[in-house]
Amino acid sequence: MAADDSLLPIAILIDELKSDEPLRRLNSISRLGLIAQALGEERTRSELIPFLSENVDDEDEVLLAQAEQLGNFVPYVGGPQYAYLLLPLLETLSTVEETVVRDKAVESLGKVGSSMPDSHACEHFVPIVKAELRQLYTQLCRDETPMVRRAAAQRLGGFAKVMEREYCSRELMPLFTDLTQDDQDSVRLLAVESCGAFAQALGQAEATSHLLPIIHKFAQDKSWRVRYNVAQQLVVLCDALGTDVTRSELTPNFVRLLRDSEAEVRVAAAGKVSAFSKLLTPQQIVTSVIPCVRELSMDSSQYVRAALAGVVMEMAPVLGKQLTIDHLVPTFLTLLKDMYPDVRLNVISKLDQVNQVIGIDLLAQSLLPAIEELAEDKHWRVRLAIVEHIPLLASQLGPDFFQEKLGPQCMKSLEDQVASIREAATRTLQKVAAEFGSEWARDHLVPHVLALIKNPHYLYRMTVLVAISMLATIVSQDVLCNVMLPVLTNAAKDKVPNVKFNVAKIMEKLSGLVGRNVLESTIRPVLLELCEDGDMDVRFYARQALYACDHGGQA
Repeated sequence: MAADDSLLPIAILIDELKSDEPLRRLNSISRLGLIAQALGEERTRSELIPFLSENVDDEDEVLLAQAEQLGNFVPYVGGPQYAYLLLPLLETLSTVEETVVRDKAVESLGKVGSSMPDSHACEHFVPIVKAELRQLYTQLCRDETPMVRRAAAQRLGGFAKVMEREYCSRELMPLFTDLTQDDQDSVRLLAVESCGAFAQALGQAEATSHLLPIIHKFAQDKSWRVRYNVAQQLVVLCDALGTDVTRSELTPNFVRLLRDSEAEVRVAAAGKVSAFSKLLTPQQIVTSVIPCVRELSMDSSQYVRAALAGVVMEMAPVLGKQLTIDHLVPTFLTLLKDMYPDVRLNVISKLDQVNQVIGIDLLAQSLLPAIEELAEDKHWRVRLAIVEHIPLLASQLGPDFFQEKLGPQCMKSLEDQVASIREAATRTLQKVAAEFGSEWARDHLVPHVLALIKNPHYLYRMTVLVAISMLATIVSQDVLCNVMLPVLTNAAKDKVPNVKFNVAKIMEKLSGLVGRNVLESTIRPVLLELCEDGDMDVRFYARQALYACDHGGQA
């Protein structure tokens, strides 16, 4: 009798599930876990869940409570191996009209799904999510609001990358085709970005038959933004469609984009010249692409010329030595003389690409005069780029050529008005010295550098100090102790405090490179004298250097 009394409240709750009064049903649903516990796992699976599934046409408050309860229902149905039985009911609740019910049902779906074994999740949970997402996405792609279609078009490529090939071909491709024919150019240009993803997802044969007509159409689209996106995506498409299709079908489209009426489209296409050319034969490049390159090197837009200058040098390895000399070198020279610094800068940054193909002798004959002129360019970034490329040229040209042509320019750069160029020149001298050896540096670099210490402007004298510290790691002990240290000792008596505290810094660095005798006889006396200087900064750095000398470099 006692047992029957304890089950009575449960029986009442079960009866209230079928009540006509919403408040009673809500009260019972809120204690759904208690009901399931009383029924047991087997009856919950065979009776309670089917009953709830048949009664989803209820008040929103009841459905909300039910959706919340089901998220914690996995233990009551027998654990994770039976969790899949809850999915159909939650799926139904996730489609009801009331937003809060749908949100709670989706939250509970996540809880249930995360507790399921991997095999069950793949078999039961993933298909539900996939089917729902696909259906919703199809609706979004065909929504009457352009902003919605635009957002859907933006995600089309992402869907294509992760979906099965069969689904891409059967369901996504028609959506893609519709979006490419949209009357809003903002939708079409976003659809263009998905072309590469579709080409990779569909496979070469199917992509060729489906995508080629769309690409041909897009390349001539009335909106320049769409054509711009085609230019950006074309190389990715070419990789997916293969070299044969690229050479026979896509080359005319690329040429058309290179000669587009809009400068923005030409900028995008010019930036892809090298990447596209790698998919063509040298003869095709000469007949189809080179004429466009010549035109673009004299384009009215500086941005087009700058985009071309950034990649045109990379065509040299594709063309080979003779074709590069015949067809590309004249274009390089044209771009090196361009009135806009960004164009010249982009060419200089890729000089090594040409050097690998035509050889240093021809490079010196054809491009070096232009490089010498650019070394004195009025725009400091161009001069900086030249200085930074001197080590590369020096390693290829050899010490004699450097000494005759590039060395004087390096020394000039040490006295440039722009600090960044002076700093770059010191790094360049260090790299050249390392390339040609300590003896060569002793004879051809050190004397010229030390001579500049007499410059009347203290900023240039400080640059020489930096150069000395850079070369100190390359030259021999004899040169360091007998040639460089005396110059530093004299600089410690400079009138400008900035020079003196930089001497202290360099002395600290050199203390680890010289022997104990030199440290005690030369470096320490200089630092002790600087410790008594009238300037507080000089005293600070001198004491710091002295401490480092006494403690083995641990300042």
